[in-house]
Amino acid sequence: MRLFSMTRTSCAVAAASLFATACAFGPSGNPPAMPEPAHYGAEEQSTQTVPAQGITQQFVVGANAVPQWWRTFESNELNALVDEGLRNSPTLAAADRNLTAAREQLRAQIGSNMLPAIDAGGQAARQRALGIPEAGPNTFLYNTFVGQLQAQYTFDIFGAARLANAALASRVNVQAFQFNAARRALAANIVTAAVSAAMLDAQVKTTERLVTLADEQARDTQRRYDLGAVSHSDLLNAQQSAASLAASLPAARQQLLTTRHALAVLLGSTPDAAPPPLDLASLHVPERVPVSVPSDLLKARPDIEAADATLKAAAADVGVATAQMYPSITLNASMGQGGFSWPVALSGAGALWSIGASITQPIFHGGALFAQRRAALASYEAATSQYKQTVLTAFQNVADTLAALEHDAQSLDAANVAARAAQRAFEETSAKYRLGAVPVTSTRSSEQQYLNARLDEIRYTGARLNDTAALFQAMGNPPAEEARAESVSTGAGPIAQ
Repeated sequence: MRLFSMTRTSCAVAAASLFATACAFGPSGNPPAMPEPAHYGAEEQSTQTVPAQGITQQFVVGANAVPQWWRTFESNELNALVDEGLRNSPTLAAADRNLTAAREQLRAQIGSNMLPAIDAGGQAARQRALGIPEAGPNTFLYNTFVGQLQAQYTFDIFGAARLANAALASRVNVQAFQFNAARRALAANIVTAAVSAAMLDAQVKTTERLVTLADEQARDTQRRYDLGAVSHSDLLNAQQSAASLAASLPAARQQLLTTRHALAVLLGSTPDAAPPPLDLASLHVPERVPVSVPSDLLKARPDIEAADATLKAAAADVGVATAQMYPSITLNASMGQGGFSWPVALSGAGALWSIGASITQPIFHGGALFAQRRAALASYEAATSQYKQTVLTAFQNVADTLAALEHDAQSLDAANVAARAAQRAFEETSAKYRLGAVPVTSTRSSEQQYLNARLDEIRYTGARLNDTAALFQAMGNPPAEEARAESVSTGAGPIAQ
């Protein structure tokens, strides 16, 4: 009993030692420590923008990312477009199916290398064998009937199979995070395209009015020239101005159509089914925008999570390459019935069975195993550097969008002041014209100044909306419980390891 106890203790110690060795075969896979800047940009970020069009955007530092953030624009038409795109996008559907296929491949690999393989086989044959001429006829005919079960299992002593499964699971997680990133990017692209289409539509309509005014001005100048009231150079200048405006209009219309076609494809439709442009005035700028702290951003952005999962897969690959240098033990067993006739094969005399084990220890492979491990280590170091670059790029993304929103508000405020002033001047000139105090050319010129100022306001309004969408997108996923709620409808949660 004492010998049995000592043997059992020795086996337990050996097993623990082997497990610890397997765990230490590769790097931990934990992401490298990254600096946490006090603020994202080169300048300390403000807590709010300047007021523009009566709206002051507040940056809520430390707030969580917003799920379905596009709904904060308070447009039912925009919400319907995003919902349609998420439901019908072929690109998103393909990514979802690829993710499902990757998960099934992981299940297949786990089942094949962690559980015994059991196969059933049967054989019935009639054979002709050569005999010995000195002993008689030189040909023998006989039948064989065999049926058996075969089992095989390779013990994962040094963790090669476990680490290979961990590597594949991490790569499945990469696809899951990339799917989430693609889903959010699709929503952002739909919002951006819809805002751009609304902005371009407003610009085209404003430009069309400017073209009309320029044509009227050219015709009026022509009449005045015919009467000798203006010089020929004045006529040429008026005609050149009208022609230049008319030449800019087709390009603006083309840009609008291109944006609408792109939006239709994002929605999973053909370009001829492109939705009409939204009314720019129906889109409201969210007043409160979340700004996650850098430490939370590392856990919220799908691209960073994908880089982290890639790092873990590379670390597991190092462990696999190391474990392949150690022995592997395989157990084989079979049982069945066989004989030269059916009665014999089905009787007790036809019982067949075998059991055995084999051990393999790599000794010489021309340096291939060492080279594979060095390659795995190099890939792990590359994944570490890629993770760092992904984090730095994410910080830059947030810094750029924060700065853009501040500058958008400043530009929009100035453009709005200019547009209001030009509008008041136009209204006053129109009133004077109705009283006969000024000629129609003054009214026309005043309206042109107002419309040009309005074009700038429209452009900065669209830029502010798009940059707000970009900041929401840059903040990444919502908190874990909300992310799980979203994944219920998409089936896009990561694989737990």
